[in-house]
Amino acid sequence: MERIREVWMSGKIRGRLEGKELKLFCILSILLLFAAGVIGSRWEGLGEWSTVRGLWTIVISRDALITDYFELAGYGAAFINSMLVMAMGFVLLCIKRVKFTGLTMAAFFINMGYALWGKNPLNILPILFGTLLYARLHGVQLSSCIYTALFGTCLAPLVTELVFILPFAKLINLLFAVGVGMFIGYALPTFSMHTATMHKGYNLFNVGFSAGVIAFVLVCVLKALGLESGSVLIWREESPLWIVIGLFGYFVLTFLYGLFLNKGDMKGFFKIYRHSGRAAADFVLLEGVGTTLMNMGVMGIICSAYICLIGGDFSGPVVGAILAAFGFAAFGAHVKNYLPVLLGVFVSTLVNQYQPTTPSMQLAAIFVVGLAPIAGKFGVIPGIIAGLLHSAIVTCTTEMYGGLNLYNNGFSAGWVAIVMVPGLEGYKRGTKITSRLKERKRN
Repeated sequence: MERIREVWMSGKIRGRLEGKELKLFCILSILLLFAAGVIGSRWEGLGEWSTVRGLWTIVISRDALITDYFELAGYGAAFINSMLVMAMGFVLLCIKRVKFTGLTMAAFFINMGYALWGKNPLNILPILFGTLLYARLHGVQLSSCIYTALFGTCLAPLVTELVFILPFAKLINLLFAVGVGMFIGYALPTFSMHTATMHKGYNLFNVGFSAGVIAFVLVCVLKALGLESGSVLIWREESPLWIVIGLFGYFVLTFLYGLFLNKGDMKGFFKIYRHSGRAAADFVLLEGVGTTLMNMGVMGIICSAYICLIGGDFSGPVVGAILAAFGFAAFGAHVKNYLPVLLGVFVSTLVNQYQPTTPSMQLAAIFVVGLAPIAGKFGVIPGIIAGLLHSAIVTCTTEMYGGLNLYNNGFSAGWVAIVMVPGLEGYKRGTKITSRLKERKRN
């Protein structure tokens, strides 16, 4: 025991981890997903073959919003599916030798989360191949647009949906769906760069906004051809104790891991609050790995605690949303800029027709993290207003593309930022000009 303590205090472990901290964290997260899959199967009283059948069900089923894999295929299959999706992204980045940063954490954990309700290893492949084709034809390194590809898998349900709604033979439908998926992956790198200028980095889910525009256009084309897709609601109203405890335990361990990497120093943790979060705010590059992991752990605890306090459901979508917010705590979000927008969503449920526990409001409360930079830059009141607007817009946008853009909250957040930011910036400039004029008069 004394020997372990000496090694711990001497910093030898930290020395061996240097440069590999985030890779190790991702590997451990993948292993924990596997463990959750095994526990989930046993908790439901099902055998290993039920997990295989559940995975098959996920692959052959529609994935439009909202399709809860916990309800559709069971806990075991949902967590194993999430593990496979995250492992694919991890292997891809390792092959391309991409440096692990805050953006990596955001991409990994949003995919990990959405693999509980919309993504699977097969429906994301055409989009990834499309981005690979873009890199080859344009002579750029895949590593420069790999994150757009990982985020762009939010349109994976559109790939699946085409197999079901096209009027041809199944094989033809499948080939056509793959082609459309590759087109999406090819178009997103360029298109997402343009949409980022529209909201000026105040929407952390930029690809969700650009993908929503593409999905809207494609769905309109399908409707013109008489082919329509409608959103669904498959939702498990349950909060298993083992999932709740597992999430809190995971987030606490993440915080402790970051604290260990920071040599027990908490001062660096509070420095992260100085940043507004406006993209691109990569906290790993700005404040270091340890501080970022501590911030991620705290964000995960806050999101989970909110769902517990309102009596919400730890369904696949909610757990997935919490994991996505957890990832973006490495790339723009922290408690100081998140709480105002969260408060805005909660306040909206006191005056509108929805309850805090309504599925769309539970998701909006977590995913409003995408608008955290507005509160970080302009203050608490604009942050609350952003949350209020987000909760209203997000309930209308799903129907625009038949639930085929998984990042519906990202699309809605984009519109909130586009509407609010010009006015806020104009007001701020006007205030500065007024202050200067008053100073001149005094002088």
